[in-house]
Amino acid sequence: MTFPMTDSLATRTRRVSARVDPLLIGTAVLLSLVGVIMIFSATRDKLTLAGSDPHYYLKRQLIFLVLGLCVMTFTTLFDYRRWEHVATPLYIAIVLMLLAVLSPLGSHALGAQRWFSAGPLQVQPSQFATLVMIIAIATYCGRRPDGLVGRDLIRIVLMTSVPLLLIIKQPDLGTGIVLASIMMVMLVVAGMPGRYLALLVIGAISLFVIALNLGLVKQYQVQRLTSFISPNKASADVVYNVEQAKTAIAHGGMFGRGLFKGDATNLAYVPEQQTDFIFSAVGEQVGFVGAGIILALYGLLAWRILRVAQMARDTLGRLICSGIFTLFMFSVFENIGMNMGIMPVAGIPLPFLSYGGSAILGFLAAIGIVASVQLRSTR
Repeated sequence: MTFPMTDSLATRTRRVSARVDPLLIGTAVLLSLVGVIMIFSATRDKLTLAGSDPHYYLKRQLIFLVLGLCVMTFTTLFDYRRWEHVATPLYIAIVLMLLAVLSPLGSHALGAQRWFSAGPLQVQPSQFATLVMIIAIATYCGRRPDGLVGRDLIRIVLMTSVPLLLIIKQPDLGTGIVLASIMMVMLVVAGMPGRYLALLVIGAISLFVIALNLGLVKQYQVQRLTSFISPNKASADVVYNVEQAKTAIAHGGMFGRGLFKGDATNLAYVPEQQTDFIFSAVGEQVGFVGAGIILALYGLLAWRILRVAQMARDTLGRLICSGIFTLFMFSVFENIGMNMGIMPVAGIPLPFLSYGGSAILGFLAAIGIVASVQLRSTR
């Protein structure tokens, strides 16, 4: 879909809004608004007791949401096929950012060095690295119309390994796992022969075992990954976080305690409840029914992304949507499973609901790219 050069931005926006998938955009915006409410409910009383502004997280998340909607509008209007021309500069830029965040330019907090700080604002490059890698892998595979062979697998793995290792170094093992999962799914969709994929899986397992034996993977990271299987062997803080999250969800019952109500939420029993454990606040306040509705919204979002992937007019669009689908669904499954004690504690944000400027910007940008594929799937 192309627009005359004389069209103003307002005219282009009106034309796009008439054709964009309302379920795709509407679901993302609705989940983001629910996230703002849940973040406020999870932090209001804690900040009040500390003598701080109870609207601190609320105001910041609203600002992030407005910026995210602007970014989503831009990526919707931007022809997704043009990402192919800037894939290499984007890849180089994100690698340089990941290197810089590990330097003295990066900020260190909670045992990790993942952010750039500019006054009260923080930018987390790893949140954008997954989206950049989706574009880079889709571009590479899209330029191989005759199919992928063994040397293509080596190149893609090497290309992905650079940002992957830098992310793990921060350490941010959760995002590293998401990135590896995205690469695997995109290779399957691109038609990589099964024998090569099997070798890739075997090689990945072997490298993990070697890294574990050499001490490259920290003991606390291993405990987090295995805490849902062997909670008795996990550290006390990991067990405490998960148990408090499970208790909060259980207290919600069928219909929940009501917004801004619930002992676990109001008394801040669950650490980092506005970020990694936001779903525990959802479960306690709106209960099984409310949590089920939110899961249904995620399911609706997944269906629309898959639908766009099916309708895509080229391999590039199909692969981009497949990667974004994996990004969203793996994050949702892992985060909610972590809150319920059935998945490892990996520090992955819940899309649209968890607090964080980089996360909301990245997720809304991804939705805009899917909308761009959808707009240009039909003439």
